Amino acid sequence: MTDGKLRKNIICGKPVAIVLKKDQDTGYLTDGIVRDILTKSPSHPHGIKVRLMSGEVGRVKEVY
Repeated sequence: MTDGKLRKNIICGKPVAIVLKKDQDTGYLTDGIVRDILTKSPSHPHGIKVRLMSGEVGRVKEVY
């Protein structure tokens, strides 16, 4: 698994685990496939923000 804090590690169409806004307190991860990368900067301390194929938006914690 790769770190989700660097934009270069995230590719559209690849599986990732994200934390949704509503799950930030619990740290519950949601698996899915990346549709769009929403963070423009090359890195982010809390994880790169993405939209999954399901439409859910969250910050990447793990890249598979």
